[in-house]
Amino acid sequence: MITDGTAAYGMYSRNVALPEVVSALNRAGYHNENICMVLSPAHPDAGIFHDTTNYVTGAGSATTARMIRWFSEFGAVVIPTVGVFIRSQAFLKALFAEKNSSALSRGSRTLIDLGFSADEAKRLGHQLCDVGALVYVSCAENAKAMSAIELLRRTGAQEAASLGAIQAAAAAA
Repeated sequence: MITDGTAAYGMYSRNVALPEVVSALNRAGYHNENICMVLSPAHPDAGIFHDTTNYVTGAGSATTARMIRWFSEFGAVVIPTVGVFIRSQAFLKALFAEKNSSALSRGSRTLIDLGFSADEAKRLGHQLCDVGALVYVSCAENAKAMSAIELLRRTGAQEAASLGAIQAAAAAA
């Protein structure tokens, strides 16, 4: 897990403008270095990395540069099978720690690295495959995570919850 506190996450469909979600988080006091996004390789914001003709012709080089610069502002951005952008040491340690989860897809392994249970990682990993995006916010305290959940819901998350609540429910089961 990234923090000694807890984390909040929101699952978004492809039509939600992620820059608006991040702006809302920033206005509420959540810093980019505490935000991790996991994008489906088919997500529109990941699409710039698929069309190599943009690099050859230069047609999309400005857009690509802007997107890379934007991704580089966050604690981490993971696009399974495509690439990883990491700024935060905490996310670096979590996402590249040695773990025995080779039977899982790369997206699900990323979610386990962030602290999700194997079952939750599989479930959310399937949702990510449907061109979704998961926005994960590392919080120092539970109250901050609860506030982030409400904000994620208001910005269009199809699902928003606290990672701590999911872990507590799994432990009670």
